[in-house]
Amino acid sequence: MAERTPVNVVWLKRDLRLSDHEPLTYALEKGLTLLYYVFEPLLINDPHYDERHWRFVWQSIQDLNHQLAPYNSCVYVYIGDAIAGLNEINKAFSIQQLLSHEEVGLSSTFTRDKAVKAWCVSQKITWYEYEYGGVIRGKKNRNKWDENWYRVMRAPLSEPPLSATSLVNIKSLAVLKLAELSVELPVEWKNDNNLMLKGGELWAKRTLQSFLKERGKSYHFDISKPLASRKSCSRLSPYLAWGNISLRQFYQAILLKRKDVGWKNPLNKLASRLHWHCHFIQKFESEYEMQFRPVNKAYENLQFPAMHCGLTVEERLCKWKTAQTGYPLVDACMLCLIDTGYLNFRMRAMLVSFLCHHLMVDWRLGVASLAKLFLDFEPGIHYPQFQMQSGVTGTNVIRVYNPVKQSQEKDKDGEFIKKWLPQLAQLPKEVIHTPWLLSPMEEQLYEFVLGGSYPLPVVDIDETGKIARDILWGFQKRYDTKKEGQRILTTHVRTPNRSKKATK
Repeated sequence: MAERTPVNVVWLKRDLRLSDHEPLTYALEKGLTLLYYVFEPLLINDPHYDERHWRFVWQSIQDLNHQLAPYNSCVYVYIGDAIAGLNEINKAFSIQQLLSHEEVGLSSTFTRDKAVKAWCVSQKITWYEYEYGGVIRGKKNRNKWDENWYRVMRAPLSEPPLSATSLVNIKSLAVLKLAELSVELPVEWKNDNNLMLKGGELWAKRTLQSFLKERGKSYHFDISKPLASRKSCSRLSPYLAWGNISLRQFYQAILLKRKDVGWKNPLNKLASRLHWHCHFIQKFESEYEMQFRPVNKAYENLQFPAMHCGLTVEERLCKWKTAQTGYPLVDACMLCLIDTGYLNFRMRAMLVSFLCHHLMVDWRLGVASLAKLFLDFEPGIHYPQFQMQSGVTGTNVIRVYNPVKQSQEKDKDGEFIKKWLPQLAQLPKEVIHTPWLLSPMEEQLYEFVLGGSYPLPVVDIDETGKIARDILWGFQKRYDTKKEGQRILTTHVRTPNRSKKATK
């Protein structure tokens, strides 16, 4: 039997790039390196994920392979269990070290990583895991957390020394049955969807360049507007979520650009958002049980009605999911999200608020549905934010969004609504936000039938808003809620003056 070639394996997870990649840099410096990605049924069948995510990942891998082609190499892709894929590699080669970034994922990936760790021990393979951004694994408080974050963000980029001699070549990878990949991947993953952003490091760089060239100058003005934000926001969220660009690369590009005239205010605001990005992921890392329960355990006792406004829980949830609430901005946002995978932060918060406050549905029944739609789904941000917007933290201001007010303020001419609800396009901006208030004469004038091609409101938000506020504010005043709130603040919030501002 031929002696197996020793290799270092870089396990790509949510870090699908070749630049600023510490595990890859270390592996290449130590010897022959193989890049490994696994499409796991564990995640493919998970309700948080959709084909849009795997299409984005596949596009990202194609981009990596394009960059690796000059070195006569590519990513080894395995479809199946992560350990089974590692076993295949270890049969063909001799794995010396496994290297990856730490993953702040779902409970299922945490369990998988523990199994991989045990496998590495059994095979006498050392697994090196590198910190993700400024997130510290196992940290139980925020002592010196900010200092570490700034240190990481300002550190020199880690540029892997790629070469044909340091990467396993395509011919050597043939023993791992790479050719079967074209047969096994679902065709839907390979077909582009022009309404969604395309994955890959190249597209991440182009998006960043276009933002810093001109688009971002209006960032701080347009961030809350559903239509204008699609241009003025960075649109880098999926590239950060899947690691086509590192948070450090983005942050340092901002620091450099904000010195230019007209860029200080928008980029200061954005820099603070990047800090919050890691704050929420750290929160989830420190208390991952919030995937299944409220971070404030007192809210386990919060009861949601089986019947509300004459509808069952299932009926209310269905109206929300299928954009049939009768509130134009809510439905337009849901339809936009379904088709494009993107929505700005304010509108995401409104969707969660409408579900949990006006429809009185437990946040746990909707959390996976939105994750499945967000192309930029990041577990560590999604769960803390979903709970915050639903009002079950006991430490944040309760915001019961009024979708009519949001519509009139953030889409005052109804352009976003008309784009996603063409059946309302003939209505003037004065009434498009509240079509149910049309008089019989106006119905005839605009050839619009109330409850016809567009449904009547599923609830009366004046009534449901008051109900939600009374319940949530009352619950927040409880002793057990306040006690839990103190625990949360001690664990997840830095004390005043402990850190400097992100925009220093």
